[in-house]
Amino acid sequence: MATLYTHQDQNVRKTWFLMTIFFVVVIGIAWVFSYIQNNPTILYFGIVFSLGMNIWSYWYSDSLVIKMSGAKPASREEYFDLWNAVENLSITAGLPMPKLYVIDDPSPNAFATGRDKEHAAVAATTGLLNILNKTELEGVIAHELSHIGNRDILLGTVVVVLVGFIAIMSDMFLRMSFYGGSNNRDNRFGLILMIVGIILAILAPVIAQLIKLAISRKREFLADASGALLTRYPEGLASALEKISAYPVGLQRVSTATAHLYISNPLKDGKAMSFMSKLFATHPPAAERIVALRGMES
Repeated sequence: MATLYTHQDQNVRKTWFLMTIFFVVVIGIAWVFSYIQNNPTILYFGIVFSLGMNIWSYWYSDSLVIKMSGAKPASREEYFDLWNAVENLSITAGLPMPKLYVIDDPSPNAFATGRDKEHAAVAATTGLLNILNKTELEGVIAHELSHIGNRDILLGTVVVVLVGFIAIMSDMFLRMSFYGGSNNRDNRFGLILMIVGIILAILAPVIAQLIKLAISRKREFLADASGALLTRYPEGLASALEKISAYPVGLQRVSTATAHLYISNPLKDGKAMSFMSKLFATHPPAAERIVALRGMES
C-alpha cells in the first residue's frame, strides 16, 4: 500500500540522475559547439556552467519557483484556516511545518516546493481558499505534504531549472549555429558535427518535456493516495479536484517550466485539449484521479 514515504530514495536517485544527464548534455553541446567554432573556451565554460547550475538548482531553485509564481508569505492572522490545516496535518504526517505562501489569483490551485522537508514551502491561490471547504482544503494540503514527505519536491523543483536551461541553451545553440561564424565549415567532419549539434538542439526541449512527463504523471496518483491516507477521507481531495478542474481559467502568472508542480494543470484555457496537448500534459486527467480516490472508499 502507498505510504507518505514510499518513494523517497527513488526520487533522490532520480534527482541525481537528472542532474547527471544535465551535466552530460550541457558538456556535450558545449564540446560540439567548441569544435565547430574552434574555440576550446566554450567547452571550459560549458563544464563550469553545468556544475554551477547543478549546485544552484539544488540549493536555490525553490526560491526561483516562489518568485516566478508571484507568491507572498502567508501570516497566521490573515490566513488562519490555511495555517491551521497545514500545521495540524504536518504534525500528523511527522513533518516540520513548511513555509506558507499565498498567490493572489482567482484560479484555484496549489503547489509544494523545496529541496527537503526542512526547507519546504506550500503555496495556495486565493481562489483555492475561497472555493474549498475545510475537508477539501485539508485534502489538497495533505496531497502537497505527501509530495514533501516523498521528496517529490526536490525532483520537481530541480526540473524547473535544469529543463528550462536545456531549452534556453538549445535555442542559443541554434541561433549561433545559423548566424555565427565558423572556422571549420569547410571541414566535412566539422559540418557533420554541426548538423548533429543542431539536431540535438532541436530534440533537447522534447527530451526535457518527456523527462517532466515521466516525473509528474505517476507521482500525482501517489500523492493523491498518500494524502487520502493522511486525512483518512479520500472524498475531501476528490471533491476538491472536481472544483479545481471545473474552473475554466488557468493561472495568470505561470509557465510551462513550473506547471508540473501544481496539483492541477494551471495552463488550462477552458477549451478541449488536442491530442498533442494531452500527450504532453504534465498531469493525469482529473477524472481518473477522482475515480481512483473514490475507489479507495469502497
